[in-house]
Amino acid sequence: MTNTTIAFQGLPGAYSDLACRAAYPGWTTLPSPSFEAAMEGLRDGRADLAMLPCENSLAGRVPDIHRLLPESGLFVIGEHFQRVEHCLLAPKGASLGTIKRAHSHPVALGQVLRLLKEMNLKAVIEADTAGAAHLIAERGNIEDAAIASELAAEIYGLEILKRNVEDEAHNTTRFYVMSRERSYPAIDTPNPVTTFVFRVRSIPAALYKALGGFATNGINMTKLESYMVGGRFEAAQFLCDVDGHPESPALKRAFEELEFFSKEFRILGCYPAHPYRLEQANAAD
Repeated sequence: MTNTTIAFQGLPGAYSDLACRAAYPGWTTLPSPSFEAAMEGLRDGRADLAMLPCENSLAGRVPDIHRLLPESGLFVIGEHFQRVEHCLLAPKGASLGTIKRAHSHPVALGQVLRLLKEMNLKAVIEADTAGAAHLIAERGNIEDAAIASELAAEIYGLEILKRNVEDEAHNTTRFYVMSRERSYPAIDTPNPVTTFVFRVRSIPAALYKALGGFATNGINMTKLESYMVGGRFEAAQFLCDVDGHPESPALKRAFEELEFFSKEFRILGCYPAHPYRLEQANAAD
């Protein structure tokens, strides 16, 4: 069967929906009320892939994703970077002079503080950006606006009063593309990225020793995040991204050393680096 459906968390018009359409043009997008529901849609076959946000250049990591991924039974087969371009949306008949309140997800509201101050708007928290747009369209009140995407304006029939109202132009969200099946690119694929999780043993300098193999084998680690597991303050699990292919000799050796000092270790996926990642790396150099 040809892959045609990709699941995401949120209502139609959410930035995750926009990311799905940008990465997989022509695919059907499957809205889901939660990250768990998007994963379940993939597991039960209603979707062929899932697009899940993992971090944002302004807000940092996306809550819950790091907790859900390791136990999901799913695999990372790609990544996508989506530029977040916020618009001020309002019902027909509204204008910049009539707007008194701006509705959106709290993260989005935190990214448009300059606009809120300049227009003296009251921030109203909603569950997500597309949900805010849907609510504003249903109410039709010319005093209420939503901070959401251009796609949301199109879907819910709202007017765009202002475009690119975000405080920072580099506002970008990174997504993991998830699949039911593990699929590694060929070992000679340029610029592979590997995502994995591990938990170190409770011995002195375990983390230092576990990570030593990456340094001695010349492996670049681009992400290292810790979080608690099982409600225990002393039990930390780590989610990591490294440059390299799991079957390459250098990364194999690094993983062998990591496993020796770890209680748990699991590769979540390997995939080609997204062009945006390479552009950012080149710009940094």
